[in-house]
Amino acid sequence: MSNPDSFIEEVTEEVRRDRLFRLFRKYGWVGVVAILGLVGGTAWTEWSNARDLARAEAFGNALIDALDHGAPEERREALAAIPAAAEQTAVLQLILASDSDADKAATLAALDKVASDTALAVSYRDLATLRRVLVAGADQPLPERRAALQGIAAPGRPYRVLAEEQLAYLLIEEGKRDDAIAALTTLMQDQEAPASLRARLAQVVTALGGTLPETAGG
Repeated sequence: MSNPDSFIEEVTEEVRRDRLFRLFRKYGWVGVVAILGLVGGTAWTEWSNARDLARAEAFGNALIDALDHGAPEERREALAAIPAAAEQTAVLQLILASDSDADKAATLAALDKVASDTALAVSYRDLATLRRVLVAGADQPLPERRAALQGIAAPGRPYRVLAEEQLAYLLIEEGKRDDAIAALTTLMQDQEAPASLRARLAQVVTALGGTLPETAGG
């Protein structure tokens, strides 16, 4: 050969192609299975999403129909009859618990059920706890209300700022005006406090005769 390097390259390339072909014949099924798994997984995901959406729509429609009933007793019966999954059950219990004037005891029982269900997300349980404190009011001893609120006022909890607000109101209930003003003004400067909450707190601080922080007073 006039060009031995070229000949060597051609042979090497041929060997590579032959080796690749043998590997494909031996392990090609792996790629086929992977492709089928990918396609099947995508189809399953789409089907699951469509199923969940259909269930959510059916649940929402059932809620609307139930809430259209005029009498509180009829609404509660219709709501209680709605089939629901775990997360939907939490929403259903909270809705049932929103009509406290009709049956306060039943409202508190429904909220207790949600708050104590560890299978539910923290957001549902904390919201039920907050709602229970508000519904119970003075019927529940103040120390018990404070303990419940402190549990959901920890950093990172979803309703922390609302719990802090209620804790400040407990100070007002105890007659601790200065401590309440300090707690409210501190909360007004909390970065997680929404504008609507800050406006409400400003009204309370003003009513108590306190001074608004500079950032809130304009």
